[in-house]
Amino acid sequence: MAKAVHVAPPAIQVETQRAEKKTRATDTATTTPETSTSKPAKTTSARNIKSKKSGPTKLFVLDTNVLMHDPMCLFRFEEHDVFLPMIVLEELDGHKKGMTEVARNARQTSRSLDALAAQGADISQGLLLAGTGHVDACGKLFFQTQALDANLPSSLPQGKADNQILGVVQALGKKYAPREVVLVSKDINMRVKARALGLAAEDYQNDKVLEDGDLLYAGVLPLPTDFWSRHGKAVESWQQGSHTFYRISGPVVPSLLINQFVYFEAPGEPSLYARVTEIRGKTAVLRTLKDFTHLKNAVWGVTTRNREQNFAMNLLTDPEVDFVTLAGTAGTGKTLMALAAGLTQVLDDRRYTEIIMTRATVSVGEDIGFLPGTEEEKMGPWMGALDDNLEFLAKGDGGNAGEWGRSATNELIRSRIKIKSMNFMRGRTFMNKYVIIDEAQNLTPKQMKTLITRAGPGTKIVCMGNLAQIDTPYLTEGSSGLTYAVDRFKGWAHGGHITLARGERSRLADFASEVL
Repeated sequence: MAKAVHVAPPAIQVETQRAEKKTRATDTATTTPETSTSKPAKTTSARNIKSKKSGPTKLFVLDTNVLMHDPMCLFRFEEHDVFLPMIVLEELDGHKKGMTEVARNARQTSRSLDALAAQGADISQGLLLAGTGHVDACGKLFFQTQALDANLPSSLPQGKADNQILGVVQALGKKYAPREVVLVSKDINMRVKARALGLAAEDYQNDKVLEDGDLLYAGVLPLPTDFWSRHGKAVESWQQGSHTFYRISGPVVPSLLINQFVYFEAPGEPSLYARVTEIRGKTAVLRTLKDFTHLKNAVWGVTTRNREQNFAMNLLTDPEVDFVTLAGTAGTGKTLMALAAGLTQVLDDRRYTEIIMTRATVSVGEDIGFLPGTEEEKMGPWMGALDDNLEFLAKGDGGNAGEWGRSATNELIRSRIKIKSMNFMRGRTFMNKYVIIDEAQNLTPKQMKTLITRAGPGTKIVCMGNLAQIDTPYLTEGSSGLTYAVDRFKGWAHGGHITLARGERSRLADFASEVL
């Protein structure tokens, strides 16, 4: 067999022999990726077993935007090989300057490429991706070291970078047929052009926490209608303080998670609203909830109006829960409940010293330009939701004290709320603070990790967002930082999540959500 002497990967026979030696997945790394951070072993192994089958490895040609989106993407393609056209290296070089996330990722990618090239191997024969310690990457990295003969239509301008990459994909496909050569790009138009030319193209989906078929954990589980008849005889119950505890066993236990809420509603039978506090073997302990729908349990004058809001308020007011995520459409009460719970615990219970509020500053329309003033003043226009809710809360608390009383209440509340920009969060530590992260659906998983790791002793973090309102480029419901946090924290003893379903803003807002 002739020895390969140019940029491209070894001939197909070698790849087939390698595939015969070890059975691995042939689904593309972009279609069934492993997530960028390791999941619990059980989940990962289950997914891998599902996708494993033998066959020849593929050659993935990466677009520049993939490298700038995830600098670790080179090591996410399992046993498959990766090819970088020369124009991609040129574009990386052009984006490396600056302090943006894209520039940081470009520099990180360049460092990874330098570490791989420093192994001393012959670049024309490919560089082992596992050489820098990433043992999951069993393929090779190839650079374009010579001109490739492309035959693109004359209607595509030859000088454009995207078209040069398409030319490389086409040339490699012809040169190494029948081996599959796949373009990986985050650019939709690029993928459309590739498919129009008859080339295989896919999105880079390694950053997605959830696959398309998966559903986001809702934090709530309705108990089956025959719950009492099947579990009633074996239930052990006891009273502790104002809560009733139930120890249950049976077929429902394997589907429960710590801090998940369960409810049972059936006509003619006693209702049950509880939270899972303990799972041990085949038994679980449920604890009944505090009823915040009743006026006597109002939090800063706010009572909950539906089942999910009551669940959320139980999480927000529990000192043992350090991390709460709230997802829901507009008008479900996320900000109001988080602020009311925060003010009660800061001003009444003295559990936290102050409320810190921040949000992702992604505008819906055109940007209005630079804003004057201090950090807090610059954040002012982004905090309309805070102002609206504070106005409601202050009115409810000081309604009978006249104008002076309302003004004094407003000043007291304002003195305990700090508005911070996310740009300056790195390196900070919050101690005994109640932190609210609004519009969390616009955060990347990396930004979410940066914010959550700011928490010091005694700090509680509340993340809120609506996954239907993502404004950040390249982020989807599956790859949002909010989805990432919900998925990774589910089942943790000091974290909880609730998806709020029912809007309580107004009949106009509810109708608009349905028909528009």
